Amino acid sequence: MDWANPLALHPTAFYQLLALPFALLFRSLCTSGSLSPNTRYLLLLAGGGLLACAAMGPYALLLFLPAVCSVVIFHSVSPRQVHTCAFVLQMSWQTLCHLALHYREHYLPGAPCLRLTIALSSLMLQTQKVTSLALDIHEGKVTIASEGGELPLCSYLLFFPALLGGPLCSFRRFEAQIQCSGASRPAPVLRAVGQKVLHALALHLLRTALRDSAAPLARMTDCAGFGCVYVMWRSALLFRLAYYSQWALDEALLHAAGFGLQLGHHPGGGADLSDADIWTLETTHRVALFTRTWNKSTTRWLRRLIFQRSPAHPLGATFAFSAWWHGLRPGQVFGFLCWAAVVEADYRIHPFLRSLAKSWQATVLYKALAWVQTQLTIAYITAAVETRSLTALWLLAASYNSFFPLLYGASLLCLPARARDK
Repeated sequence: MDWANPLALHPTAFYQLLALPFALLFRSLCTSGSLSPNTRYLLLLAGGGLLACAAMGPYALLLFLPAVCSVVIFHSVSPRQVHTCAFVLQMSWQTLCHLALHYREHYLPGAPCLRLTIALSSLMLQTQKVTSLALDIHEGKVTIASEGGELPLCSYLLFFPALLGGPLCSFRRFEAQIQCSGASRPAPVLRAVGQKVLHALALHLLRTALRDSAAPLARMTDCAGFGCVYVMWRSALLFRLAYYSQWALDEALLHAAGFGLQLGHHPGGGADLSDADIWTLETTHRVALFTRTWNKSTTRWLRRLIFQRSPAHPLGATFAFSAWWHGLRPGQVFGFLCWAAVVEADYRIHPFLRSLAKSWQATVLYKALAWVQTQLTIAYITAAVETRSLTALWLLAASYNSFFPLLYGASLLCLPARARDK
C-alpha cells in the first residue's frame, strides 16, 4: 500500500468488495418477493460457502467443521446445557487453530499465510454467532425446531455478508430480516451503501497518506527517549484507521444485503448495526468511554457473555477472555490485562479530577490533558496487542511509553474505589 498503488487493499477488503454486487442482487430479489424464505437461506449459505472457499482455500474447512458441529449441538443438547457445550466446542477449536497459526509463524519460515489468517478471523466471528445463539436458546429467547431447522442455522453461521467481517447480527434479527424481506418497501440502499464504501476508501487513502508522507515509520528499536512516544502514537493511529476503514466496509456489505436496516417492529430488531463511532473514539477524554465505543457489537457480546455472568471481578474476567479469544499472544495478554487496569483506574480518577476543576478554565484544561493521556494510553495498549514477539514487547515496556499507563496504575493505589458511572 504505497503511492505507486494507493488503492491496494487487504485481501479481506478485496473479497468483501467482490461480494458487494451479489449482496445488492440478493436484496433486490428479496424485496421483489420472488424468493421464498428457504431459497433465501440457501442463497446466503451457498454464497458463504463460495466466499469462504475463494478467500480461504482449503482452510475454509476450519470454518465449516465447527459450524456443522454447532448445529448438531443445538439440535441434540438440552437448552440448559447448550450454552456450555457450544462455548467449550467453539473456543477449544478456535484455540487449537490459533496455536497452529503461532506454530506456523515461529517455526515454519516464509511469508505469512494470509488465507489461514482470514480463516481465523472469520472463525472468531463465528464464535460470536455460536455463543450468542446458544445464550438465546439457553435463556428461552430462541426455540430451535426439531425438524427442518438445520437450514436457517447453517445459513446464519455462514451467510456471506457477515462471513469475513461485520457487526454481530443476532439470530432473531437474521430470521426477522429473512421473513420480512419480501413484504417491506425497498429503501434507497444504493446511496447508503455507496456512502459507506466511499467512507472506507477515504479512510484507507488517509492511512496511506499518513504512512507515506514522511520517511518510513521508525520501529521501537530505531527511536530513543520521548521520540518513541511519537512513534507509538503514529503507529497506533495507523492501526485505528485500518480498523475504521474495514468496519465501514463491513457495514456496507451487511447493509447491501438488507441486514443493516431497522427492524424495530420485528423480534430481534433495533437500531442499525454499526461498530464504529469515530467521532466519539477520537475525541473522548475517558478510556472507559473509548472502551465501550470501540467495536461496539463485540463489546456488547463480551458484556453479555462474560461481564454480566461473572460472579467476581467481571472487568478482569472480560478482558482476560478477550485476550483468549484474540489468540493469547504474549502482547495480547499483556495489553488486555493492562487495558482492564486502566479502565478500572479511569472510573476512579475522573470523579476526583472533576471535583478539583472548579472553573470552566480548569475544566477545559482537565479535559485537554485527559484527552492526551487517553490517546497515548490507548496507543500503548494498541502497540502491545499488535506486538508479535517477546523482544518487541519488552522494548515497549522498557520505553518511556510505559509512563502513561503507569499514571493510571498509580491512581489505583492512591484513589479509593468509587461507584461506577451508569
